[in-house]
Amino acid sequence: MEQFNRDGYLIVRSLFDQEEMDLLIHKSKADAGMQEDAYGRLDKGGRTIKLALWNDPKDDLYGMFSRCRRIVDNMETLLDGEVYHYHSKMILKEPQTGGAWEWHQDYGYWYNNGCLLPDMASCMIAVDKATQENGCLQVIKGSHLMGRIEHGVVAGQTGADQERVEAALERMELVYCEMDPGDAVFFHGNTLHRSEANTSDKPR
Repeated sequence: MEQFNRDGYLIVRSLFDQEEMDLLIHKSKADAGMQEDAYGRLDKGGRTIKLALWNDPKDDLYGMFSRCRRIVDNMETLLDGEVYHYHSKMILKEPQTGGAWEWHQDYGYWYNNGCLLPDMASCMIAVDKATQENGCLQVIKGSHLMGRIEHGVVAGQTGADQERVEAALERMELVYCEMDPGDAVFFHGNTLHRSEANTSDKPR
């Protein structure tokens, strides 16, 4: 908890095992509804990120992950209180063509959706191995302490004010969250984060 409060993120190794990740991979690939609901976002290089997002955790495999004690208990510890599910999403970065996300804060979106307080966080699970080559999550360590930053259109996406981002990068550490399948990273709603395009031959 001390590290999360200081750095704005916390990586938990082996939160899930390979068998559980295999179940999730199989489910997502066989899920026609997921494939139909996924939509694309272009990055500035013309690559596409596929994204599926939903608010209701439901009683399926995805909902079981969202509501499982390993995520909920960790989140309640980090946020020091009871939590609720806001939304879930799956991001698909295909080999060579999967696009990049610009610098942003999740609360930069959520604030405009009516969430008044930033006592929110995300949990990202590595279903596949996440490396710098296939576009792993990047965070600016300690950037959550800057508070909410204004967001606007950046390279066709909703992104954080670039002057603030550049100032943060001059003073704070850039961290690449490389993870193995089953690892998870918890990060504060105000933590600046992004990911590069997938230039590898491996999916993410």
